[in-house]
Amino acid sequence: MTKHEVLLDAQDIRKTFGNGVKAVDGVSLQVHRGETVGLVGESGCGKSTTAKMLLRLLTPDEGSITFAGADVHRVRGRKLRELRKQLQVVPQNPQTSLNPRLTVRQSIEFNLRAHAYPKREWAARVDGLLDRVGLAQRHGAAFPHEMSGGQLQRAAIARALATEPSLVVCDEAVSALDKSVQAQVLNLLAELQRELGVAYLFISHDLSVVEHISDRVVVMYLGKVVEEGPSHAMWSAPSHPYATTLLSASPGQGRTRIILRGDPPNPADPPPGCAFHTRCPVAEDRCRTAVPLLRTVGDRHNSACHLVSVDRPAAMAATV
Repeated sequence: MTKHEVLLDAQDIRKTFGNGVKAVDGVSLQVHRGETVGLVGESGCGKSTTAKMLLRLLTPDEGSITFAGADVHRVRGRKLRELRKQLQVVPQNPQTSLNPRLTVRQSIEFNLRAHAYPKREWAARVDGLLDRVGLAQRHGAAFPHEMSGGQLQRAAIARALATEPSLVVCDEAVSALDKSVQAQVLNLLAELQRELGVAYLFISHDLSVVEHISDRVVVMYLGKVVEEGPSHAMWSAPSHPYATTLLSASPGQGRTRIILRGDPPNPADPPPGCAFHTRCPVAEDRCRTAVPLLRTVGDRHNSACHLVSVDRPAAMAATV
């Protein structure tokens, strides 16, 4: 298996809820073996709904999702169990995702039991996982309320790694932690990736976090992908006005802050044309009527903006 092999492939997936909200509207993304893809955007843009469909916690209305060549939403029985084993998640809040009645050791063992690992292997495997994520053996006997936020997130990572997955979805996995603990957990994830070759889909609204860990970045706005590309290209030369605006709000980027006017549109009644045109500082008449397609603007760099092309790789300057 090579790092260039596509592990997860989602094509044109859509999800509309009963209230008419188009939470995800034609999203396509790929994750290759051993890489980290950052999925970013403000709250309500559809990141977590996308993750739930990738994890088979929600069924898409349209589109396809394959994992290691298998259709995620068609596998059954033993193949479904193997899929669950290879596709794990580190949720946002370990205080609520870890059972308060179980010790850390029991929570990790629960994952091993669910995937039919022999009971005689549990103790050694849990001991190794605790050591690998930087927890002492005594933490295995602790209940969630007896541990700090950073320790709990390490425990959640250990639980996710228990089945030796190929891909871990990290849904705002460090957003509840303070900056110093965030850095420790991010460094841990990077170290584990080097050791184990695991791939990550890292979902966050914090671009400074995504910059630190991602190989590629996918930017979402109102249920759609508006820009995607290698991390270095996104940070040095963002092309879509929304991505540029997000970067301007990230500390330490050295960019002039861009203040958007107005509120995000109602996802149950999105505006015609480009969904961002109601807040975009450089919108033109065509932006208000025609939906922009995701087009190539550089090496593995795509953008959904009428004002962007190969000859004109940015809709507006990185600083305004």
